[in-house]
Amino acid sequence: MLGSTMSLQLNQYKSSLFWLGTVIASSTLIGGIAQADTPATTSRTNTNNVNNTSLIQAIANDPIVTPPTDKTSPTNSTSVESTFFQRMEQDKISGIDANETAQNVSSVSQLSDVRPTDWAFTALQSLVERYGCIAGYPDRTFRGRQATSRYEFAAGLNACLDKINEIISAGLADKVSKEDLATLRKLQEEFAAELATLRGRVDALDAKTAKLEAQQFSTTTKLFGQAIFGLQGRLNNNANIPRTAGSVSADPATNVNFGAQVQLSLLTQFPDRSLLLTSLQAGNLSTDAPITSFNALNNGFTRLAYEGNTGNTFTLTDLNYRFYIGDRLAVIVGPRGVNAINVFRGANRIESAGNGPISLFAQRNPIISMNAGQAGLGFDWQISKGLSLQGVYSAGNAASASGDGGLFGGPTQIGVQLAATIFDRVDTALYYLNSYTNNGTLNNAVGDNFIGVTFPTNVASKFNTNAFGGSLSWRATNKLNVGGWLGFTNSNIQNAGFSGNVNTFNWMTYANLIDLFKEGDLFGLYVGQPPSITASNLSGNINFPSLLSGTGGVTGAQPAATTHLELFYRYPISKNISITPGLVFVFAPGNTASSDTITIGAIRTTFTF
Repeated sequence: MLGSTMSLQLNQYKSSLFWLGTVIASSTLIGGIAQADTPATTSRTNTNNVNNTSLIQAIANDPIVTPPTDKTSPTNSTSVESTFFQRMEQDKISGIDANETAQNVSSVSQLSDVRPTDWAFTALQSLVERYGCIAGYPDRTFRGRQATSRYEFAAGLNACLDKINEIISAGLADKVSKEDLATLRKLQEEFAAELATLRGRVDALDAKTAKLEAQQFSTTTKLFGQAIFGLQGRLNNNANIPRTAGSVSADPATNVNFGAQVQLSLLTQFPDRSLLLTSLQAGNLSTDAPITSFNALNNGFTRLAYEGNTGNTFTLTDLNYRFYIGDRLAVIVGPRGVNAINVFRGANRIESAGNGPISLFAQRNPIISMNAGQAGLGFDWQISKGLSLQGVYSAGNAASASGDGGLFGGPTQIGVQLAATIFDRVDTALYYLNSYTNNGTLNNAVGDNFIGVTFPTNVASKFNTNAFGGSLSWRATNKLNVGGWLGFTNSNIQNAGFSGNVNTFNWMTYANLIDLFKEGDLFGLYVGQPPSITASNLSGNINFPSLLSGTGGVTGAQPAATTHLELFYRYPISKNISITPGLVFVFAPGNTASSDTITIGAIRTTFTF
């Protein structure tokens, strides 16, 4: 008789149990503990985890950030979708995908795909409104036709048991019918083994969670890092500098050398969608010829993206705060790491010292890094979908209260960029920058960086520079990306008693093949001209191209233009390790046709964590 009664009760609740089983896929707890058993239905991609964000790739890992004098490629923000807007939409740093979180419902009407005409509607309504142990997906769907496993069913049963226990403990036992209790007892017996397994897993997860909470570094701050090992060298070559007969000298920096660059970043996110970035960097790598040699004038044409020598001492490279004003305007302010490189959106989406091109020149248009300061204020305004405006003011010697320093008295950079995406395939950017330098250079460490000194006192020239440029990147296919840039500068000398201007020009074209042989690999081909002085009419016979040619500093341009050819292939060993061999050929280095071609070989290994 008891068996007949129980069979009848089970039949009565058959439809309810079917819906109870299918709810598993919408529960965060159930999704976690059932994943190993039903990967086809429960495994999902975590797209919102901050650890995988473009924001962390952009401002925490790649490329390494250093002051301009360290000659290392600073951080860029990738893609036309701002890293500010991509990540600051998160309300908190979390390892749980927001899209995975189940949504509790108090009425079956809240589930958009459940209709009164569904055969199990009444049963589902009872479970939702009487016991509240049914949840929906984040999009308020129930997906009742989705298949379920015994473990998933057991997990859902366990959730209802817990809910009923709460009701009884609260002194509301009269709200639970005897028939429901009898049915649940029978189900407990039937699924005893699965329930025991699930409870064991929950206990294990509780223990691990408690351990993590006790040992975690911070609930709001995450640590990210990048370590680059570089093995590089260049073939023997001779430079005709100065450009006079018999002044040929051998390159003194052709030893094969091995060094490293390490960056550690702390990313703290606050509940108001703001971020605090703190980064430290240490390195011991330099490929420069010593400044006692005329060959040092070629350093700007041979410098690699990942080099920077701090004597293995950690230095502060980033200390800035990023926050929202409204929903479309993000602001960055701080004493370190605030410049156009960090604020402008790069059209080339693989700009990276650790995972992009080998050379410093191929990272981005050199005028963007021109006199890049460290302290200042920037903004990123998302005007509309695919259209944004960035601006920045940056000071290179902001901490100095005297002399040629401070926020406004020393070397400074101010710039604005308009970035746009066209047809979802073409990223474009137009930018203007103005800078003031007091050391006779453009302060960008690439190409014709040095533009003048004042004779006879040899006091460094002061220049006010206007720079104009544009970048374009076309994703021709899912595997092929082609693009390039143009850059022009006009520098006006500011020293008393002197007059005149110096112009430079640079360009680059490139092609990137992505996922060519393996997911995550990258082949790059870059051809371009580093910054070259195209005109110099400074008074006082101090024009640099003429001085190098031994013609007394008369007005004029460089007699030749350097051509840069670079090939590299990034091969991912794992998610966190990649190896990139590369070759760089510098034709007519130093804009001197009579100098030998410089051939550079490098193998870069990058670890990210």
